[in-house]
Amino acid sequence: MPDDDRAPGDERAPLSDDLDTSGSREAPPQMPSRTAFALAFASVVVAGLFGGIIGYGLADVGCTGDCEGAKLLGTLLGSTAAAAGVGIVAVLVLRAMAEWRTKGSRR
Repeated sequence: MPDDDRAPGDERAPLSDDLDTSGSREAPPQMPSRTAFALAFASVVVAGLFGGIIGYGLADVGCTGDCEGAKLLGTLLGSTAAAAGVGIVAVLVLRAMAEWRTKGSRR
């Protein structure tokens, strides 16, 4: 009986082969490309910038008098919310890309 918890007849490699102990810095072939990671990172940064601009604008329009604290809070909340939302979508897209590559290599 094999050392892992896989069912008999499972054609995948043993779990012990899944760990890369060779010190190689190469990414597994099913991972999305570096370009995809860079685009995901850039989209989170751009969304944070635009979210901050929107938050600042909302605080500026909604406040009269001395509103520097409100503008700062609007900027921080807007940028954080926008970056978090786009970050979640980016992670889901990268996971889907990895799954598509994994399923495509099994065919």
